[in-house]
Amino acid sequence: MQITLIAIGKTDNAQLGQLIALYEKRLKHYIRFEFNIIPDIKNSKNLSEDQQKQKEGELILSQMKPSDILILLDEKGKQFSSVEFAQFLQKKMNSGIKNLVLAIGGPYGFSQTIYERSNGKVSLSKMTFSHQMVRLFVVEQLYRAFTILRNEPYHHQ
Repeated sequence: MQITLIAIGKTDNAQLGQLIALYEKRLKHYIRFEFNIIPDIKNSKNLSEDQQKQKEGELILSQMKPSDILILLDEKGKQFSSVEFAQFLQKKMNSGIKNLVLAIGGPYGFSQTIYERSNGKVSLSKMTFSHQMVRLFVVEQLYRAFTILRNEPYHHQ
């Protein structure tokens, strides 16, 4: 299985970028991982929230194959403990999925088209985080999940 993380807009904080890169590198020891950054929508100030979500949704869909399983990182999604998230990933791997796509939406979330295409939603917290921080949290939790699955000492319980 491959895991692809899709996010809208680049990370403009160099320190966050370094931490994301650190966990990306660690994660690649366990699974094929790809991080696709979709550039910010140009002239987004001239667009309504719905128009911006629609354009971002089209760009997300353009990155995907029909067989990809799409999981949205969404505040209304299912919340997991780290161990439960590891079990969720194990079930996905056991089911024979080729590519699990995790998507981080833009500032206004996802378009209705993306919700309809998705195969599920995961919430990192009831709290709201910046899109920059969510990237770091996701790659760290993916890394943590694989260390849990391998019984490695990174995660303490």
